[in-house]
Amino acid sequence: MARKRSSTLRDRHRRIIARGQPPCAICHQPIDYTIPYPHPDSFVVDHKKPFAHGGADTIDNKQPAHNRCNRVKSDRLEQPELRRHYTNRTW
Repeated sequence: MARKRSSTLRDRHRRIIARGQPPCAICHQPIDYTIPYPHPDSFVVDHKKPFAHGGADTIDNKQPAHNRCNRVKSDRLEQPELRRHYTNRTW
């Protein structure tokens, strides 16, 4: 049986997490909270322990993430090793 998620609770948790504008919990880089979803660098809420592994829809099981980082992590329990490469090269 699928778990039912509350959009009101989801929105409340998003506001609470975004309030302090913390960095991404996966790659540890800053998040630009003004970028709209579904941009890869937009803010999303990641479940530390995914639903697929019995995680709860509680604030203590949620963390801030970039959309891109959250997609890479998917429903894994461990944090993927993400490396962002920056260059001054112009193309």
